[in-house]
Amino acid sequence: MELQMSERRLRAPLACVLACVLAACTPSAPSPDPGAASGARATAADPWPDTWLRIAGTDIPGVARSPQDLPVTVRSDDGVDVTIADTSRTIVGNDDIVMVMDALGLSDQVFAAPTNTVTETGRNARHHFLFNRTTGVEGILSLDGTLFVGNSLRRHGKLAQPLRDAGQALVIVDELQPIPDKVRKLATVFGHADEGEQLAAQVEQQLGEAARIAATHTRRPRVIHVSATGGGGSPTVGGADTAAAALIRLAGGTNVGDEAKVSNYSQLSNEGIVAVDPEVILISEDDLRVFGGPAGLWQAYPSLRQTPAGIADRVWVMPDTQLKVSSIAGGAGAVALAQALAALAAELDAAAGT
Repeated sequence: MELQMSERRLRAPLACVLACVLAACTPSAPSPDPGAASGARATAADPWPDTWLRIAGTDIPGVARSPQDLPVTVRSDDGVDVTIADTSRTIVGNDDIVMVMDALGLSDQVFAAPTNTVTETGRNARHHFLFNRTTGVEGILSLDGTLFVGNSLRRHGKLAQPLRDAGQALVIVDELQPIPDKVRKLATVFGHADEGEQLAAQVEQQLGEAARIAATHTRRPRVIHVSATGGGGSPTVGGADTAAAALIRLAGGTNVGDEAKVSNYSQLSNEGIVAVDPEVILISEDDLRVFGGPAGLWQAYPSLRQTPAGIADRVWVMPDTQLKVSSIAGGAGAVALAQALAALAAELDAAAGT
């Protein structure tokens, strides 16, 4: 597993610790040069303070495109058997579906995607739609897709039968299930059951590797995941039921949103942010863009400056597709975050003299 964790200057102690973590957790890998071992990459394009880090796994599972085995009959997560004959104009409910299609070499079949997509394939789709509680059957039918794939029983379940009654093929693969299971189901939808098993096995291996790294941590660093887009456009904190929270827990961190009893993406008062005492701030690339960069982040969350993470100016930035989207890149993101948290745990121990 290759880790890309770049900043314009990485402090030597942290680099050495991270090199040791990587060596300990991947004993069968050949010994790289010191810079590669630390995962440090100089990135002049990042207009960030020197203490900020970009955390990103680079080993994203994928297979070469091959003929699809269609038609196929699958069981949608709303309990309906659906026969799928044509996926050439697929309307996707969210980016987790897009990413599996990318991994299968089917990017050109993403016909319509939500307006808030964070994937390049989704942004390049021919059509975009605002999918929320007011979206109607007519709006989806007007897109003239051959298949609708939803990712949420809560959001897409009510539209399922009306769309099917109108002749729209529709499958739901709910997001609230383990990533490997989701990958298998989605790959089967697109006529690639065997490839889905291969991809799911890769993701399972990565998730297992992240858990093994996390088990070596000397402590569980306290992480606050903040978002500009998770709560109707207001600044929010990621709660226990978010994909980011699951990633943080697996990677060996403590998601402070869990302790604060935050649900989904919800606002937390300035006093609440100080009280949860985070040691690192975790944010996605697109959220940082929406905030307007580092200055915008501190403006939205002034009380973060009073926390250990803010005092140390310790902010980590991850791709949305690895932090906020529970899909094919989740395993790679988990390994990268676990390695970074292992290094931080050792650094905090050293600072405390333990």
